[in-house]
Amino acid sequence: MPERVSSRRDREYGIMIVSLKEIMAYAEENKCAVGAFNTPTLESLNAVISAAEELDVPVIISHAELHEPWAPLDVIGPHMVLAAKNARVPVCVHLDHGEHFDYIKRAIELGFTSVMYDGSALEYSENSANTFSITEYAHALNVDVEAEIGALASREDGHHSGGAVYTDPELAQKFVEDTGIDALAASFGTAHGIYKEKPKLDFPRIEKIRELTGLPLVMHGGSGVSPEDYRRSIECGIRKINYYSYMAREGVFAARKLLEENPGLTYFHELAAEAEKAMKADAKKAMLVFSGK
Repeated sequence: MPERVSSRRDREYGIMIVSLKEIMAYAEENKCAVGAFNTPTLESLNAVISAAEELDVPVIISHAELHEPWAPLDVIGPHMVLAAKNARVPVCVHLDHGEHFDYIKRAIELGFTSVMYDGSALEYSENSANTFSITEYAHALNVDVEAEIGALASREDGHHSGGAVYTDPELAQKFVEDTGIDALAASFGTAHGIYKEKPKLDFPRIEKIRELTGLPLVMHGGSGVSPEDYRRSIECGIRKINYYSYMAREGVFAARKLLEENPGLTYFHELAAEAEKAMKADAKKAMLVFSGK
């Protein structure tokens, strides 16, 4: 049985909220990856936490800034922090793809233990300077920072953004040295959203980035990658895998099927419960692959 990540439960009266560094240390020790699941609804939040508890694995719950119109940070954030504190497994509460300093600061104020600054669309100098400022601010408050160099072929909302800009390993090394971040998101062939064709991952690139930076690496656009490619990516140094689109789609499929089979359905909570059940099953399947269980 793998060693469990250390948590604040032993130190703070039952609280299981942990830092990204603690989660990454667990992943490194056990040569696995930990899933980071966006949880913009209570159904997705419950699905992810209960799946992790059933498998007894640590997990990262995330809120992406682009979900603000549907799930305001000030509304969903406190629920995420409370769920982490009450979980029976270690949980990191993470801000995903934060693009504005004020938004990142607000997540930290709410109790998030990790933030990701996404300046990947900016010129290197601006991305690096912004990332350094955010890292300096977050570290002073004991909050860990992930950042990105290179860009995926689609945005976090699944919309196409042109061709991927693959991360240059030497530039990644410089970026890590210039910013002091704790985890690095690198572009090596994945994309956000639903894949129209099988992604072709550049494994030598990710190996080189890991070798030069020495940091835990993050796979964005992790939904839809084959189990074989997940395992190979983990062997190459991926320690955090972002996963949302396919899990969310399973929720839609389940709700649609229930409506088709029960056209007279009256109560929304029945749809929500069916969607939660389907999302939990999909998250659990992904966690099994990531953890190597």
